[in-house]
Amino acid sequence: MHIFRNEKTRLHQVKGFTLIELLVVLAILGLIVGLVGPQIMKHLGAAKSDTARLQIEDLGSALDILYLDIGRYPTTDEGLEALIQNSADLDNWNGPYLKKRKIPKDPWGNSYQYQSPGQKGPYDLYTYGADNAPGGEKENHDILSWE
Repeated sequence: MHIFRNEKTRLHQVKGFTLIELLVVLAILGLIVGLVGPQIMKHLGAAKSDTARLQIEDLGSALDILYLDIGRYPTTDEGLEALIQNSADLDNWNGPYLKKRKIPKDPWGNSYQYQSPGQKGPYDLYTYGADNAPGGEKENHDILSWE
């Protein structure tokens, strides 16, 4: 019976982690996050840029179909809204030209910029990227329909 008590007491003492063990685990987790985190953020920025390119291509395709129906691209004043509603009473308008009947925002939550006639083509469609300002580099670069 005496041995049983010692074993039971020893079992109570073994439970839990020491402060040093917890600090070692936290240090290892910190190193992993420090090494992996920047790589994940790099890929996240690239994914948003790719999404913006795809959305611009989809909007461009919808604009081309609208062009086939009415014989011209919407003016800057009519804007991308002409893809979802015929507010200008356009002849032969056969929309809406977007499935969701909504103009999407860019991946950074900003509106796409549209000008027609454009400086680079019949229309210019673009987003300024994460910084929402012309120019920029890496994750802050502009996504342009003519590139």
